[in-house]
Amino acid sequence: MDYSAKITKSKSTPELEYDRASELKAFDETKAGVKGLVDAGIKQVPRMFHQPRDDYSVSCGTQYNIPIIDLEGVKQNRTTRKEIVENVRNASKTWGFFQVLNHGIPMNVMEEMKDGAHRFFEQDVETKSWFFSRDYTKRVVYNSNFDLYSAPAAKWRDTVVCSMAPDPPKPEELPAVFRDIMVEYSKQLMNLGYLLFELLSEALGLNPDYLRDIDCAKGLVMLSHYYPVCPQPELTLGSSKHADNGFLTVLLQDNVGGLQVLHQNQWIDVPPTPGALVINIGDLLQLISNDKFTSVDHRVLTNSASPRVSVASFFTTALLPDSRLYGPIKELLSENNPPKYRETTVKAYITFFNSKGLSGASPLPCFKLSEPGHGDRKQLQDHHK
Repeated sequence: MDYSAKITKSKSTPELEYDRASELKAFDETKAGVKGLVDAGIKQVPRMFHQPRDDYSVSCGTQYNIPIIDLEGVKQNRTTRKEIVENVRNASKTWGFFQVLNHGIPMNVMEEMKDGAHRFFEQDVETKSWFFSRDYTKRVVYNSNFDLYSAPAAKWRDTVVCSMAPDPPKPEELPAVFRDIMVEYSKQLMNLGYLLFELLSEALGLNPDYLRDIDCAKGLVMLSHYYPVCPQPELTLGSSKHADNGFLTVLLQDNVGGLQVLHQNQWIDVPPTPGALVINIGDLLQLISNDKFTSVDHRVLTNSASPRVSVASFFTTALLPDSRLYGPIKELLSENNPPKYRETTVKAYITFFNSKGLSGASPLPCFKLSEPGHGDRKQLQDHHK
């Protein structure tokens, strides 16, 4: 591949002559993604993927474990439901992450969804490139790194993005290799999403339909990620430190592992649990809950042994023409708990988030009433116009 030859040449280029913009452009124009580099036999991670080190330690013991919540009986037993709501409340506040079991999505559906994602990325470049774009108004978009040109470093990951609700694509618009399972899995996800938002509403002391009624479950965007094997996993990341920008994320991961959550200044592994789905709070849910729930930083490690597949499904209206303003829920506010955030549309928040890329800095402080963002204030105001 021409690009791998260009990379080899750049290794000997003096520091002052390094042209990052050209390297990014050359990579993007291949439409082959990171998998294309691996297939070309690259032995060293190109400089554009080199990630800066962080100051957080990695937990080596079992001192911390991501909460696992069993949803069995949640619709049948009032006492059980009350206990589950309490567990959801605690996990959403202290961790921002939890795993759920007995969530209603059959194991065979989850396995086929992962297999389908594998099939998509293992196609030849010519077939995949039919969906290649950076225009997210399209129903299906395949590329590598949504923030390729804005983030400090590229991630070792390729992605296909599909907006599945409220107006799903026609079957013929979806990639043939996992068309049917995408439709089935997204239907099952919407049902789970409705249940999760009921539990989260109750955890806030609100009517079970509250979050659904304000459209938190209206939009579903499905991201199928492929993390190829990496020749130098110590130099890069599959996903750099970030918090999710929507309301809620449901993650289906394979058995390879690599997801880590930042908890009490330590990176904690989120081990794959058979039959479980990983749930995490997004920035907008932290904002409207006025910090009763917490959106937490996480990342994905690379490895040199096996490719990893995950399917991250975001409950967000980011891709919809929605002008609804979201601010701290008024029923949660009091003299002792005043609003901490300004109101924003989902689009304004996402646009501001995307302008930063996955840079490790949360946009939430820029939306705080007490701390309007300092140097980012003008940029934030521009996005609200």
